[in-house]
Amino acid sequence: MARRVIEYLDAAARKYPEKTAFADAEKEISFSALRKTARSIGKSILSQGICRGPVAVLMEKNVDCAAAFLGVAYSGSFYCPLDCRMPAGRLNTILSVLEAKLLITSRSLKERLGETSFSGTVLVYEEISQWGEVGEEAGEEVGDEVGDGLERALSLVTEQDPLYVLFTSGSTGVPKGVLVGERVVTNYLEWLGKTFPFTSEDVFGNQAPFYFDVSVHDIYAALYFGARMEIIPPSYFSFPIKLVEYMNERRITAFLWVPSAMGIVANLDVFRFACPKDLKYVMFAGEVLPRKHLEYWRRYLPGAVYANLYGPTETFVCTAYVLEAGEAGEEPLPIGKPIDNAQAVILGEDGLLAKEGEEGELCLRGSCLAIGYYGDPERTKASFIQNPGCTAYPERIYRTGDLVRRDKDGNLIYLSRRDYQIKHMGYRIELGEIEAAAAGIEGINDCACIYDGQKKQIILCYDGKELGKRELEEQLSKKLPPYMMPGKFRFYPGLPHNANGKIDRKKLSQEKFDPKKPSWKEPGQEKLGQKKSGS
Repeated sequence: MARRVIEYLDAAARKYPEKTAFADAEKEISFSALRKTARSIGKSILSQGICRGPVAVLMEKNVDCAAAFLGVAYSGSFYCPLDCRMPAGRLNTILSVLEAKLLITSRSLKERLGETSFSGTVLVYEEISQWGEVGEEAGEEVGDEVGDGLERALSLVTEQDPLYVLFTSGSTGVPKGVLVGERVVTNYLEWLGKTFPFTSEDVFGNQAPFYFDVSVHDIYAALYFGARMEIIPPSYFSFPIKLVEYMNERRITAFLWVPSAMGIVANLDVFRFACPKDLKYVMFAGEVLPRKHLEYWRRYLPGAVYANLYGPTETFVCTAYVLEAGEAGEEPLPIGKPIDNAQAVILGEDGLLAKEGEEGELCLRGSCLAIGYYGDPERTKASFIQNPGCTAYPERIYRTGDLVRRDKDGNLIYLSRRDYQIKHMGYRIELGEIEAAAAGIEGINDCACIYDGQKKQIILCYDGKELGKRELEEQLSKKLPPYMMPGKFRFYPGLPHNANGKIDRKKLSQEKFDPKKPSWKEPGQEKLGQKKSGS
């Protein structure tokens, strides 16, 4: 097994130097050129005195952005993808947590940094990606020592060191940075190679944003198999027929998409007008894929391999379920069994190991575990705990917050969330972060978010002053990315509270309550907080 992911690029550049590695709608790059470009970027990073530290990357999702990630990996540091369309406030918050001394951006996006308080060194991609003395002009051959410090820097990197940090929604209103090591990705790729017969002829169709961990599969699977990653233009997912035509034009054979993207195709009956011609592997992750959508895809593409992959950002992909040909059923798809070098541990409500057949919280141990939360030891300690089944020596497990049970075949079945974290549009979202953003809006006294799973809709409930939807969306858009924006707003004269004084989200989720009614007691009871007359 490789110790670092860039070893896969080194190998692919030797074996397939002129073969396309990454491509988007505007550009493509060969494995040889990708390696030279990445090493040039790595050299530029080292010239700034940065090694084994965080490097922020603020770029559009394209070939150049993926090359920048690999350049950071060659330097021995770890990268942090930033969404170039996120509100300035959220961008600033992430940069303040990351405390990076170096940021890579493109010429077209450099001005965005003026909206932030970032005070470190800014490297412009177009200026640092030239091959220079580590490229063709120096006559470099793949594998040669170039004397620029890259090999020395990489000799300090172990498989336990960080590869990237992704910021996800945080319950306190502050995004949390999940720090993932090289071993997590290399272990996954080795499992992938043993489980699926991918070859260098395959083409991975990338759908997920680069700041979402599903994209890690696309980038590094291309390197591992010597295959090609095609970055599908995001706009095509709004025009599904064009999407299929693009897939056919680029000969895409495999993808790992979020189920919502697959659902768009099924709901619009796209395959009746245009159907993928080369697709052989249909993989999905990020949320539950409804059976009706799965069966739609299988009806038109019966010969494809279908696989449900599961894993929070803190474990990347840790379990998988590969459907058998002709398999049918009404129950939700299992999330399967752990991949190699990973093990599932189920804890009961008492925090101890659940008994055989009992449902409980899914925890993971093994090579799939992230290092922890960047700059947040307390949160790391709370989520990455000692395995209660192992008392003789330290052994970490990660608490996913997902409730599961095992079926008769030993597959894990996802049941629900343990807390208020949701999965929406393929993203894991803490409703508390939306609440924290809404609480800062003038006129809102109290608020709570609920999630309508059937309608796939985030609902913000609030009291205080009744505000217009447009005004609320305008205020929230300054703090939240589009995928976290509530789809519905409900104004209440007073939010219901339980006996502990907390907002009663269960009542808010019950449609029988009239939002215009000031009383939240059952019929015949007094208004919340009032005493009965004469008492």
